[in-house]
Amino acid sequence: MKLRHATLHQLRIFLAVAEHNSFAKAAQSLHLSPPTLSLQVKQLAETVGQPLFEQLGKKIFLTSAGKILAEACQDIAQRMDLLSEDLSALQGVERGKLKLAILTTVKYSVPKLLGGFCAAHPGIEVAMVVGNRENLLQRLANNKDDLYIMGQPPENMDVVSEHFGNNPLVLVAPPNHPLVGKKKISAKELRDEPFILREPGSGTRLTTERFFEQHGFMPINRLEVGSNEAIKQTVAGGLGLAVLSATTVVSELALGELVQLDVSGFPLIRRWQVVYPRGKRLSPAAEAFKEWIYENRPTEIGGPKESIEKN
Repeated sequence: MKLRHATLHQLRIFLAVAEHNSFAKAAQSLHLSPPTLSLQVKQLAETVGQPLFEQLGKKIFLTSAGKILAEACQDIAQRMDLLSEDLSALQGVERGKLKLAILTTVKYSVPKLLGGFCAAHPGIEVAMVVGNRENLLQRLANNKDDLYIMGQPPENMDVVSEHFGNNPLVLVAPPNHPLVGKKKISAKELRDEPFILREPGSGTRLTTERFFEQHGFMPINRLEVGSNEAIKQTVAGGLGLAVLSATTVVSELALGELVQLDVSGFPLIRRWQVVYPRGKRLSPAAEAFKEWIYENRPTEIGGPKESIEKN
C-alpha cells in the first residue's frame, strides 16, 4: 500500500462522496462529471488496496476501510483549512474564511450582524448554516464550523460558551382569544389551553415546559411544529397558544396578526451564546466576528458582555 501516491484531489473527491452518500450528488457539488469522479475514487481504492464503498440496492455505504479513510480525510481537510487560515493571518484579518452555524430562531438578528461584518471585511469568505438545535449539536460534535450560535450550550460536550445577548420568550395568542386584554394572567389560568410546541429537544420548548412544570402542570400539547414560521401561522389560525422568541414575532404583533398575552412570569429570559469546542483554535476571522457581535448587537438582544465556560 503506497498512500503517498494518493493525491489531495482524490481525497477531496472521496470525502465528498462519503458525506453525500452519493456519487451523483458529490459530482454535482464538485462540478465534476460522474465518470471522472468514479475514476478518481476507483484509483484511490486501488492505491489503498481495499474497496472503499459497497452498494446495497441503490444505496452506497462505506466499508471498514472507507470509514477509516473518511476520518483521515476530515482531519486532512481541517488541517488544510488551518494552513489557509495561518497564511491569511499573515496578511491580517482582511483575508480568510468564516463558517457559522446558527439556530433557526436567531436567523432574525444574526444575519443582519453578518451583513455588516461582511461589508466591513469584504475579503473574508463566509458560509452560514441555519438549523434546529439537533442539527447544530451534530455539527458541533463533528467540528464542522468555526462558531455556533444557540440558546443553551450542550451539557454533555466540552465547550466554551460566551453570552452576547438576551433572548426574551413571549406568550402569544390569536387576536380573538378570550385572554387578550386581560392583565396579570396567572400560569394556572393556562392549564386548559392548548399549545403549539416546537419539536422535542428545542431550547424554547425546554424553557416553556420548565416554566409550567414549576407551576405544577405541563402545557397541553395540541401540535408539534418544527419551525417558528409554521407555529405563528398555526396560532394566528386559532389552534392554540405558543411561546416564541420576541425577535420572531415583531412583525406579527405590529400587524395585529398575533397578540402578546400579559402572563405573570413572562417574558422568560434566555441567553444567546456563541459556542465552540474547548481547545479549538479560532481563526482571526472567527475572533473578529465574535468581537463584532459584541460591539454591534442590536438593542433588542443587548446585555452586558459575559463569558461562561461550560464543562
